[in-house]
Amino acid sequence: MNYAILAEDRPDSLQARLAARPAHLARLERLKDEGRLILAGPHPSVDSESPGDAGFTGSLIVAEFDSLDAAERWAKDDPYLAAGVYERVQVKPLKIVLP
Repeated sequence: MNYAILAEDRPDSLQARLAARPAHLARLERLKDEGRLILAGPHPSVDSESPGDAGFTGSLIVAEFDSLDAAERWAKDDPYLAAGVYERVQVKPLKIVLP
C-alpha cells in the first residue's frame, strides 16, 4: 500500500536541513531503486522552487510500504528527524486515485 509521510520543519532549521540532506536523499534513492518511491519533495516557505534563505516548511514523501507500521518505522529513521529538522512527522495511508 502507499503511504504519505508529511513532515513539518522546525523554525530556523535550514542549516540543519542542508547538512543532513545527503543522507536524507540517499534513503530516498534506495526507495526509488526498489521501485517504491512515488514522489518526494520539500515545501518551500515562499512561492519559489528556490526559496533561498527563506528555507522550507516541511516535506512530503509518498512511497509504498508493506504496512503502516513499516512506513512509520522508515519515517522515524529519517536523517532530517535525527538532525532536528522535522518538528512533527505524520504517516497516513494513501489511496492513489489519479492519474
